[in-house]
Amino acid sequence: MRDLLDGLLTLLAPRRCPGCDEAAEGADVFCAACSVLIQRTAEPGAVFEYGGPVADSIQRFKYDGRSELGAALGSVMAAGAHPWAGKVDAVVPVPLHWRRRRSRGYDQASLLSKPVAKSLAVPLMLRGLRRVRNTPSQVDLPHRERLQNIAGAFAPWRLRGLERALLIDDVRTTGATLRAASEALRAGGASEVHTFVLATRVLVQSA
Repeated sequence: MRDLLDGLLTLLAPRRCPGCDEAAEGADVFCAACSVLIQRTAEPGAVFEYGGPVADSIQRFKYDGRSELGAALGSVMAAGAHPWAGKVDAVVPVPLHWRRRRSRGYDQASLLSKPVAKSLAVPLMLRGLRRVRNTPSQVDLPHRERLQNIAGAFAPWRLRGLERALLIDDVRTTGATLRAASEALRAGGASEVHTFVLATRVLVQSA
């Protein structure tokens, strides 16, 4: 019955490729044209290289109000989450500050985390971390300033004895945000913190 309903929904509202917004056919999240432009990464704890259709999809997801892309992009992460099966007790998204979440209308890491938690059959702890400082965007900051900008931005919240956490975010550049969030989880009692992102981005060093 569920497959029938999904098929009817697809006929009424065809899936759109998160990279280009064209209709996507088959089981792939991205359309055929975008799929050939996407680069998987060999770096641990990430699915894609940041760029091309992946970058476009993340921009739409975060800044264009396209919250529905969270389920599709999260499903890609869920498919790649098998290394942590049986090795984590909960999934914890890197949170936005409440002011930014209210302005955006949703928290992108939380939406990505839902399919991952479901695939690993572990709880999703939406309140495991709080962002206690509304930090400026990290996008245009060099590595040293990123570390300073994000230091002390997170605090543990109601971890309830969490020991092994899988920390989820959309993009990793220098790893400063993930490092600060991981430190907060460990301060709250977590003994192991693993990190997993949709895309990893290479920060171009200025001469």
